[in-house]
Amino acid sequence: MSVTDKDRDILTRTLWGEARGEGLAGQIAVGWTIRNRVDDGKANSWWGESYAGVCQRPYQFSCWNKSDPNYAYLSGAKPIPPREFAQAQIAADQVMAGMVQDPTRGATHYYATSMPKPPVWVKGAKETLRLGHHIFFSDVP
Repeated sequence: MSVTDKDRDILTRTLWGEARGEGLAGQIAVGWTIRNRVDDGKANSWWGESYAGVCQRPYQFSCWNKSDPNYAYLSGAKPIPPREFAQAQIAADQVMAGMVQDPTRGATHYYATSMPKPPVWVKGAKETLRLGHHIFFSDVP
């Protein structure tokens, strides 16, 4: 799959919005979760057909919800601090280029431990990684 400038920008913004407080390792883990959805191998995948498509598909990543406080930054209405954006861009580039291995072992889902209770989809899913304030899962029913 060819990656466009839009894919790179949207993935970078998503990593910032979803994991800016997790450092580079956490952003890479979230990036691999997105890549695993992009690379699911199914034609016309429910997840989407590209990094931008997966990241911006409704109900996948809350940072893109218009009601989310991060949305103003992701949409460009407010500037993302340059150093933070640069770090998210490094994570995005490394994940898209396959320069780092998948620390999530194939995860397609994660949630933040700050949530009041785990999402319903956790039941029956396989936990693959705990990193910072995120828990990653594969084989989600």
